[in-house]
Amino acid sequence: MLRAEYQQRGPVPQDVIEAIEFELPAPAAGEVLLKVLAAPINPSDVLTLTGEYGLLPPLPAIGGNEGVGRVETLGAGVSNLKVGQTVLLPPGSGTWVSHMLAKASKLIALPDADPQQLCMLTVNPPTALLLLKNFVDLQPGEWLIQNAANSGVGTYLVQMAKARGLKTVNVVRRESAVAEVQAEGGDVVLVDGPDLHKRVKAATDGAAIRLGIDAVGSTSTDNLAKCLSEGGELINYGLMSGKPCQVSSDSLIFRNVHLRGFWLLKWYQNATPAEQMAVFGELIGLIASGQLKSKIAATYDVSEIKQAVAAATGGERGGKILIVPA
Repeated sequence: MLRAEYQQRGPVPQDVIEAIEFELPAPAAGEVLLKVLAAPINPSDVLTLTGEYGLLPPLPAIGGNEGVGRVETLGAGVSNLKVGQTVLLPPGSGTWVSHMLAKASKLIALPDADPQQLCMLTVNPPTALLLLKNFVDLQPGEWLIQNAANSGVGTYLVQMAKARGLKTVNVVRRESAVAEVQAEGGDVVLVDGPDLHKRVKAATDGAAIRLGIDAVGSTSTDNLAKCLSEGGELINYGLMSGKPCQVSSDSLIFRNVHLRGFWLLKWYQNATPAEQMAVFGELIGLIASGQLKSKIAATYDVSEIKQAVAAATGGERGGKILIVPA
């Protein structure tokens, strides 16, 4: 058995994490032993390794916050699961491991579908869905705008918006990403820049845009704000630039644009179990049917964790990096 553990945090994330051999006891009553099938590396995981995330686990810690596993052994009294069943791993449970013990009551059974798609269920898809649904009641035919459109959340947003009859303006930071987002179904794809609002107006024939979704921060936030109609909602959920959001007084005061933040962890803390299951139920159905999917750039074994984290922090890559234990 292998786990990806870090004893300290540092500016180069792949330098602080390493694969360590370990053993697990037989599952206790109410527990199951799981073979991990797949677990992604998300931007929040990298920020946790560098110490820049909003919530940091005590050290030493095991990397990974989501994934799927297969039930291998049942502890006494477990009746809600079967050996061989695929389950969703508990969020935040240290998923970059080959095996783990978990309480059966905390596990959600999953349908027979691609585990590499299902392993990304608890972070990016609910982020995209909640950003789309919880802030502005958009109607079919309306526009929204997002940056980081080639990211995991951005890709899901394009797919969900299209399924709802919404049109998307998708902003990327490099020309080489344009074709990728167009292939996913983005209606308009533009490279970020100070004149973004002029190009957006031309591309949409001056359509009103009431929802903006920002994952970058810095001046990119204001670039989106300038594209919104009066009273528009601008939701920030990330700082890929590493710099705080900047919004001009013109947008905030004279056009009454509202800048708000969204953190999925807060939603998990405040949502009722019924609300969480409603979101998971919708997303599981979309992923299992193939309507919702994310590109996978590469997979790595736990033993290759340093290479995997380095790949996840690299510049241009065509999809998500996954840990897929041998």
